[in-house]
Amino acid sequence: MNEAMIYLDDQGVPRSQVQLQARRAATGLAELGVIEGDCVALLLRNDFAFFEVQQAAAALGAYAVPLNWHGKAEELLYILEDAHPKILVAHADLLALLRGRLPAGLVVRVVPTPPQVLARYGVDAARALPAPDEVLWPQWCEGFAPWDAPPRPSRATMIYTSGTTGHPKGVRRHPSTPEQAQAYREIIERVYGLVPGVRALITGPLYHASPNAYGRQAFGAAELLVMQSKFDAEETLALIARHRITHAVMVPTMFVRLLKLPPEVRARYDVGSLQWVTHTGAPCPREVKQALMDWWGPVVYETYGGTEVGTATLATPLDWLAHPGSVGMPTPGTQIAFYGEDGRPVPEGEIGEIYMRVSAYPDFTYLNNDAKRQGVERDGLISVGDVGYLKDGRLYLCDRRSDMVIFGGTNVYPAEIEMVLAQCPGVHDCAVFGIPDEDFGESLAAAVEREPGAQLTEADIRHYLEARLARYKVPRRIDFHAALPREDSGKIFKRRLRDPFWQNTGRQI
Repeated sequence: MNEAMIYLDDQGVPRSQVQLQARRAATGLAELGVIEGDCVALLLRNDFAFFEVQQAAAALGAYAVPLNWHGKAEELLYILEDAHPKILVAHADLLALLRGRLPAGLVVRVVPTPPQVLARYGVDAARALPAPDEVLWPQWCEGFAPWDAPPRPSRATMIYTSGTTGHPKGVRRHPSTPEQAQAYREIIERVYGLVPGVRALITGPLYHASPNAYGRQAFGAAELLVMQSKFDAEETLALIARHRITHAVMVPTMFVRLLKLPPEVRARYDVGSLQWVTHTGAPCPREVKQALMDWWGPVVYETYGGTEVGTATLATPLDWLAHPGSVGMPTPGTQIAFYGEDGRPVPEGEIGEIYMRVSAYPDFTYLNNDAKRQGVERDGLISVGDVGYLKDGRLYLCDRRSDMVIFGGTNVYPAEIEMVLAQCPGVHDCAVFGIPDEDFGESLAAAVEREPGAQLTEADIRHYLEARLARYKVPRRIDFHAALPREDSGKIFKRRLRDPFWQNTGRQI
């Protein structure tokens, strides 16, 4: 039998090599004093070292804490102060942002940034040079014997949420019971289709909750696992065709980019190996999902949940085709309820804030902020701030509660508008949000990034939206941006677009 392989773009290494390095790293971390319940921070793009650090932390019962490397220095330093990790493992070019400002006593190990990553992100190679006194992760690991003690209870990964207001919060779970661990494995198999022998592709950054959960399971199950260092639509098709990828995890923005490739480009690549593509992270426009299944076949699965609650629903391809727009039915062991603004339960079919509990996931707290944790619970269920309703046993989403705009007393959900606007010819990406309005309290604004070469005008957008939406849902303000602030996954930093409008107003809604 061929040995399982792990790839970064087209560079492959045997999985056993990554596992050996992880076991050596576990011994090194233990010698630094890392014990059960401690934190190990990662400031890494997609790379083999990400799995090495994560696996090493898990062996010791420590929390791996991946940092969103798109963050500003102050945002990263806040998390490092909050999580208080024993060690930070960072790519050399990303560490440059923090040198001279790191918390006292924090041990740092440097991972040389792969050349293809430097090229993809346009990073000057000089910026990626380690400082003379810094210790390189690969050589450091090789100085230790492989860890051979029994594994500690796994505490999984501690993801920091990127809330719309205030500082991010670390979601710190208790260790799983054996029953929860088994239930979790069953949910991951049900949602992602990850069984031994799959050929898996990771297109998004591993610091995100869904790619991280997918990657951790695929690392052990897949006969071949490919990480993209940076999402590129045509390269994604090339990787699927070259490696005969069977399983992948993506977000809807990636679907849009794939579908916007010229027909002749799409036709170059055989994607017939695909069996299971799970998407999450944001609602997917119906037209986009239908078009993708027309192209790839009924292989697109949708899941919904949150960092705090886990994977709460699943829509299989056939169920979604029968109930378009839903995000699926509850996964086994999941409870869902809906509450109105008065805190009372609302009847099935009415819109309310969604509260959930998935029994396969251990309970959690927000690190150093248990009061905030108590504020998201009601009747034993947890809210991640979304609004929606249940129909025929299936969950439908409206929007984030914090993104909802109250326009003259009417609730407006930007996600609905974004789904339509994203389909407008000439629109590469977009974000809709609320801004102050003297007459209506709030009104809608749209930030639009055009397709290269598109001559799209504000009038074009209004005409397109007015033909498809009620007039009050058409943004009053439309601004064009050369590039929207975004992460590799395509997720837009909407807060950075919204906040300037609310400065000096004395209010946020």
